[in-house]
Amino acid sequence: MSHLSNAADAMAAVARNITDDQLVNKTPCTEYDVRALVNHLLFWGPSLAGAGRKENVPQPATTESDVDLAAGDWRGRLLAVLDDIRSSWAPPSAWDGETSMGTPQLLPAPVMGDMIVGELAVHGWDLAVATGQRLELPADLLAYLHVSMIAGVEQGRAMGMYAPQVAVPADSPTMDRILGLTGRDPAWA
Repeated sequence: MSHLSNAADAMAAVARNITDDQLVNKTPCTEYDVRALVNHLLFWGPSLAGAGRKENVPQPATTESDVDLAAGDWRGRLLAVLDDIRSSWAPPSAWDGETSMGTPQLLPAPVMGDMIVGELAVHGWDLAVATGQRLELPADLLAYLHVSMIAGVEQGRAMGMYAPQVAVPADSPTMDRILGLTGRDPAWA
């Protein structure tokens, strides 16, 4: 199973256990509560899946704040989007060439795939801790993600994806070091 698939499965396990009354909970991703983070994932998720197929997927609105995708059966839609992301990136051809998330900026497909692994793992952690859960990620995924995060964090920060780094001791668990790189405090509560 691929790292991307493992990250999608871990986020799906968390999503299945989020209750509707937890949608108002704050998350470590300071610009989002759980509802807004679900909306963010539903807004961008089809583009992440499209990137694996090298297809541009039209956005449902100009910006994610213009639409409420977390209404109704948000959980069923999020699980379907995660399945679509997983299946679109499953073929080896998804990782060849260049792709985009529906924007003019093309990136090497392996870079985009790694960004998606990070997006799923880190936002999966955001949702988990905001709803009193634990995100379960395999050790090999965490080791891979840590290396790829170190390689791409400055580019991600320049793109506005990450906040300034939070200092985390070098002997901390791998997920804590990943979170620190993204600007999150692993001790958030």
